[in-house]
Amino acid sequence: MGRTAEAAEANASEKVRASGGAGELGGRSSSGGSGGSAGSAGSAGSAGSDGSAGSAGSAGSAGSAGSDGYAGSAGSAGSDGYAGSAGSAGSAGSAGSDGSAGSDGPDRPKKGHRAHRLRRAFLATLITGAVVVPLSGATRPEIPAPAPAAVATPVTAATLDETYAANRVNAAEASRMAAAHGDRERATADRAMADPARHFLSFDGRGAGLATEVFGDLARADRVAVLVPGSDTSIDTYDRFRDAARALHERLTRQAPQGTRTAVVAWLGYQTPATVSTTVTTPARAEEAAPKLREFVRQLRAVTAGQGARISLLCHSYGSVVCGRAASHVAVDDIALVGSPGTGADTAAALHTPARVWAARGSDDWVAEVPHVRLDLLGTTVGFGTDPVSPSFGARVFAAGAGGHSDYFRPGSTSLANLTRIVLGETPEASHG
Repeated sequence: MGRTAEAAEANASEKVRASGGAGELGGRSSSGGSGGSAGSAGSAGSAGSDGSAGSAGSAGSAGSAGSDGYAGSAGSAGSDGYAGSAGSAGSAGSAGSDGSAGSDGPDRPKKGHRAHRLRRAFLATLITGAVVVPLSGATRPEIPAPAPAAVATPVTAATLDETYAANRVNAAEASRMAAAHGDRERATADRAMADPARHFLSFDGRGAGLATEVFGDLARADRVAVLVPGSDTSIDTYDRFRDAARALHERLTRQAPQGTRTAVVAWLGYQTPATVSTTVTTPARAEEAAPKLREFVRQLRAVTAGQGARISLLCHSYGSVVCGRAASHVAVDDIALVGSPGTGADTAAALHTPARVWAARGSDDWVAEVPHVRLDLLGTTVGFGTDPVSPSFGARVFAAGAGGHSDYFRPGSTSLANLTRIVLGETPEASHG
């Protein structure tokens, strides 16, 4: 595909310090970090906690950093939803609660009432955090890194190797700069991305960092999945996101019919909100990200034009808000929403997309306890509206098994099997709950 990888890498080395890089696939950003921590953001007290396993405790407290929830999510699970420990995430009531807080026989009415009070307390906290409480944590100090590599635009199947090489060289330079700055963690992460076996359509080591990585032969693929991540995803936490993409690609490779070629793209093309922050309860970051996602898919179509690839968006957690904002002007065949707090639309039809819209939630995913509301408070929109797995939303609901918020891409899981079927254009197992 054009020059050899070695020649491309050598040529890229000469260009790495060039400023610019505008137009690289996946976009770029000069944003510097994911924002400060919101602290406890107006804890709502114990709000009906009965001490049972998984109860929310101080409902609406900010939770521990990195739980990939929304400001005030109860629970300590320290994963952002990608191949990490799911924890109990403090979801109120028993797994899969929909407001009745589980099915514990005679105790159901009492627990249903407690769950209702918990939801109200959680909502009060969410509103307080989003509208009143200022960010209390300090942002991470700016990490020095070179400007994104200058690559030929638009990227085509013929220039993929050159693009990959340029971004590897850029990641290596970012690693050296981070090390010189004394940030060993970031230096290690950047150095891993410079590995010759990695393939990045874009890389920007500045601030929290952006990256778009390819798994598989993109130029020849006729089935392509694009993963859109949720909160607290950055270069520092990127391995969790990468594990999700790798697990999907491995499953696609095993399950694809003979002659079907697949690729997976991990699109960290926007500055994700911090889990414990005001931004995670509002659509602001999603509105910034949506045009970038649309442009990325447009360019992806150009790269795969020779194959007429079927493209699916797999959107996790806050990433489903991004996909919801982008849906009306993005040329994809399927949009799958998993662990979604809502899309900002009241129905799937209101997304105004010809794509098939899918939704799933694991029975142990705490996001079921997030109030599915959308309010306009002092000029700020808080919440994301209708639950995508509810009948009123109108998505095609598929089974996600007993997993939690972190388990949708876990190898061997029901959700991963069904996401694989969606990407291949097949029909997933329907949800029975």
